[in-house]
Amino acid sequence: MKSMSKGIVYLVGSGPGDPGLITLRGVECLRRAEVVVYDYLANEQLLNHAPPSAERIYAGKIGGRHNQGQDEINALLVEKGHEGKIVVRLKGGDPFVFGRGGEECEALRAAGVSFEIVPGVTASIGASAYAGIPLTHRDYTASVTLVTGQEGKDKDESHIDWERLSHGNGTIVFYMGIKTLRRNMERLIQHGKNPETPVALVRWGTLPKQRVLTGTLADIADLAEKNDFKPPAVTIVGEVVTLREKLRWFDARTLFGKKLMVTRAVAQAGEFATMLTERGAAVIECPTIRLVEPEQWEPLDAALRTISSYDFVVFTSGNAVRALFQRLDTLGLDARAFGDCQVCALGPKTAESIKTFGVRADLVASDYKAEGVVAEFSKMDITGKRILYPRADRAREAIPRELGKMGALMDCPVVYRTVLPDRLPPEAIFALEKRSVDCITFTSSSTVLNLAQMLGEDRMLDMLKGVAIASIGPVTSRSCRELGLKVDIEPGEYTLAALTDAIEAFLTT
Repeated sequence: MKSMSKGIVYLVGSGPGDPGLITLRGVECLRRAEVVVYDYLANEQLLNHAPPSAERIYAGKIGGRHNQGQDEINALLVEKGHEGKIVVRLKGGDPFVFGRGGEECEALRAAGVSFEIVPGVTASIGASAYAGIPLTHRDYTASVTLVTGQEGKDKDESHIDWERLSHGNGTIVFYMGIKTLRRNMERLIQHGKNPETPVALVRWGTLPKQRVLTGTLADIADLAEKNDFKPPAVTIVGEVVTLREKLRWFDARTLFGKKLMVTRAVAQAGEFATMLTERGAAVIECPTIRLVEPEQWEPLDAALRTISSYDFVVFTSGNAVRALFQRLDTLGLDARAFGDCQVCALGPKTAESIKTFGVRADLVASDYKAEGVVAEFSKMDITGKRILYPRADRAREAIPRELGKMGALMDCPVVYRTVLPDRLPPEAIFALEKRSVDCITFTSSSTVLNLAQMLGEDRMLDMLKGVAIASIGPVTSRSCRELGLKVDIEPGEYTLAALTDAIEAFLTT
């Protein structure tokens, strides 16, 4: 055996599609990667775990024919390993279940390159679970057989023991067998399997675009042709398929099959996207805002160095909270700098953001608009009180104006700016152009105004014809209407949770 090189190749199973199904070890490997070689079936969102500097190589572009391409992939892994690189070979499903991981490991071992296997959720396990079909069940079967659906292109040759496969009562799962579906089903029947045996096809299992088609051995091929059912998919054969209608959960969620567009800044979009995907929606992130530093730090820094001298600090968003505490840290300060200064938060979510930095809000405005803060302070005498209001560069003037009228001494330094992103994501533009978006969400006036600026008002209005418009509140709604958009959804409470509920109610009635 050759001596091992200093490089290492991690063969990481990425799971069947849902990016949340990768293992913690898989994520750890990606975070250390210098090179990532990824498959067609590996969710590209997982590449975000790798450092920006990591080289990303799509394996589908390597080589031509299938076997020739595999040889070239093996050679690439060996080459990068010999260069001393940390390489992640990101494979759909599990590397050792119809993933050709064994062949890649053999090539690495022969070349003296160290490797590690990181198992993943294989397609049969993930797709069946998300389709609501247990592969084993004490009342139905205690065994499962995994079979390649592409084996033996010549009908007269097969290494599968069809006789034994057909006479057992265990669940059978064919991988990647849609193109050979009819032949495989016929072989099972020819070797004694009951033609009425239930069958399910699961396409794009675990993803929002998952499709499930059920039938029997006798009719599933006809149903697949009639419904234009295409790869990639697994075929599940067995009585357990009948449990789907009772146990289905993933594609029974309220927003399943709906495509929603979120226009929040990248740093903000995750929370909202999670709320929507948990209800089954397919979310396209289209950030129309980018959060950046103030043009000058001096006004904010001067206020922060004497923050304990203020009577109140007013926070109206989680963005302002995070930006201010980041700047405090840069200045070598922390929550102790607040001293006896009281804190006012606009809404409980902002209060939660403040609490994560070790500070509790003394006042929490229940109204989610600036007027809520004004209402809280109107209950007290603030004449001569010093109030610090760290704000976005485009924040409304309601708070400083109205509190100033009450006699407060206001300092309102900019803590962050909102600017246009360099471009809109191509996948978002494509989705709008092909009219596949069901609903677009706007969570501030800037999100809709920036979209209009980047697309052009006329083009935006054309692209959003037939798309439900969801606005978080009246100020944002007014901006939408001024641009000529009809607002279909506006919650009574101006929070992401309430907006999610309102979207669900609108799209499911």
